[in-house]
Amino acid sequence: MRLEGKVAVIIGAGQQPGETIGNGRAVAIRFAQEGAKLLLVDNNEAWLAETVAQCQAASAETNGGDAMSARPPSNIEAFTADITDEQACAALAQRAHQRFGRIDILHNNVGRSQGDAPTPEMDGDVWDMLLTLNVKAMFMTAKHVLPVMRDQRAGVILNVSSTSSLCARQTVAYKTSKGAVNTLTHHLAMENAPFGIRANAILPGLMDTPMAIERRAQERGGDRTTVRAERDAQVPLNRAMGTAWDVAHAALFLASDEARYITGVLLPVDGGLSSRIG
Repeated sequence: MRLEGKVAVIIGAGQQPGETIGNGRAVAIRFAQEGAKLLLVDNNEAWLAETVAQCQAASAETNGGDAMSARPPSNIEAFTADITDEQACAALAQRAHQRFGRIDILHNNVGRSQGDAPTPEMDGDVWDMLLTLNVKAMFMTAKHVLPVMRDQRAGVILNVSSTSSLCARQTVAYKTSKGAVNTLTHHLAMENAPFGIRANAILPGLMDTPMAIERRAQERGGDRTTVRAERDAQVPLNRAMGTAWDVAHAALFLASDEARYITGVLLPVDGGLSSRIG
């Protein structure tokens, strides 16, 4: 198993209800399948509990369907937290270290765009809210996990950015925040390379996830088919959106020792969308 014995903290591991799976949950399941011990973090206790259950089921399936051979329940723990609160970020890092004895991977699956707008229409309070969640929260989780990783002289930080950071968009706050995530990732990579710590960012493009589809469908009165068709048409590769599993596979590679010589990279997972920059 590619993550056997590794301890991973996954931020944003829950997900809102929808027809498909979200990025955080898909990453958690893939990491569980590959033998990682998990501290799964979200601000919604019910959504988080469902992710824990699915990770347990995936682990059992990996082990031949024998529930007794799955990851022990103590190896997958839920931690409910609001990561815009620095005390919560410190507490989750402390809990992971206390429970598992080390932290090998921090996966920051954080971000939202609801409320974003063109610059002349952008509300200042919404700007502050989006920048706090999308950038400051990633900084704070990294801040409190890094001392453990530095003591170990090893670790991996994965930040989920977006191709919106590279491509032209009609809204300002989300694009700006994800551009800042790219810069933060580069800084973390260079600052912590002497400690054997790697930092990379994953830049999803148009993905068929609940967060991407459900809100837009709700705004249109439940028309998911039209939302999907419009998004599919924008993707060069097969005219089809990606799924959360595409993000999860990229995260697994970057978290594993197969990527041991890769740091400071911004990896688009987008079906070629960012090749049409501008």
